[in-house]
Amino acid sequence: MRLYLRLAWRNLWRHRRRTLIVVLSIGLTLAMMMMYDGLIAGFEQAIYGNAIKVLGGNIQIHASGYNDKTNLNPLLPLTDDQAVIKAALAQPQVVAASRRITTGGLATDRKGAFGISIVGIEPEKELPVSLLPKHVRSGKYLTAADQDVIFIGKGLADAMEVKVGDRITLTGRATHGQMRQRSMTVGGIYDVGMGDIEKLNIYISLAEAQDLYGLTGQSTEVMVSLKQLGQEPAVINALKTSLPGYEMDSWQTNYPDLQSALETKGEAMNVFGFIIMIIAGIGIFNLLMMAVYERTREIGLLSALGMRPQQISSLFILEGALLGLIGVGFGVGLGVAFNFISGQVGWDYSQFSSLSQYMALITGRIYPTLGLEKLAQRGLTALIIAVLASFYPAHEAAQNEPAQSLHYV
Repeated sequence: MRLYLRLAWRNLWRHRRRTLIVVLSIGLTLAMMMMYDGLIAGFEQAIYGNAIKVLGGNIQIHASGYNDKTNLNPLLPLTDDQAVIKAALAQPQVVAASRRITTGGLATDRKGAFGISIVGIEPEKELPVSLLPKHVRSGKYLTAADQDVIFIGKGLADAMEVKVGDRITLTGRATHGQMRQRSMTVGGIYDVGMGDIEKLNIYISLAEAQDLYGLTGQSTEVMVSLKQLGQEPAVINALKTSLPGYEMDSWQTNYPDLQSALETKGEAMNVFGFIIMIIAGIGIFNLLMMAVYERTREIGLLSALGMRPQQISSLFILEGALLGLIGVGFGVGLGVAFNFISGQVGWDYSQFSSLSQYMALITGRIYPTLGLEKLAQRGLTALIIAVLASFYPAHEAAQNEPAQSLHYV
């Protein structure tokens, strides 16, 4: 095998320019895909990570039976919410865990009735991980002691034509399907640039929700915030062991439109990268076919010395594999270097915040990751294409007759 490697390596560098062109095509393609993967991962943390902070955390924990009635926003109190909080905070990936009460209802004023979710929160515990307190447009954020006070989004405030200090009527579903109604004061309005999402929820203090909906000392949900996206499955698996009998859902389940957007971006790059890799494979095919014709006499000599056709074929396949490996190595090095520098400096995309609803969540610079998320898949694809591209030239080389090859001019 060592002899084959030495021969293959020597043959690659007979025509350095052609070899370098193929290596560059593979390497630059892989590096570009790594750059894209790193940038997308940075976007995920900056945009979708912030969206999750607005929508309700990475993971939500409910009592057993909640998912069977999720469309009704059932008020099923957790058996021991403090134990759930303690178990969640014991996980190293968790940065915060807080109790909530969520129910469906209506917000009513002179402009009409608007369907919303009424969310009772622990404001101080959610302060470090929520995006809402950082985007207060007028008034103030909630406190745990607030009573008769609500915190709403600008989208809802504009639709209802209300401002801080105005009163609106909340009607929500309490336990046992009872409806509770109360007139409350707008204490603060937040603006994250997502009008449709800002219309979905109205926030009140957890103590106010407990009093209003007959859940004294209880809660119906624990919101868990993680250090970064992608850690949800591991945390849920760990929590299921320590918290049997509870239902746990990640943002991928609760907000499938976000997950779909991420998958669409990844699939587009997969197709684009595969096409470019195929083009690089054609380059390997051409290089090796030229090598077959240029080395016809050499192939005949090897055959005359006793090298069998399958050994000659293996030699050319090994050359293709080496081309792929060199290209992958170059691409990984270039991609990691570029992403490392970009991750330190960051990219300013704030000027594009108005392009879409979720882009409005860009609050600063985007910091790409190293782009290693799909490296195994990308690298293996490049290597397989390089090997496959060498099969036909290898077959042609193995078919040469020694006598004819030695007299080839």
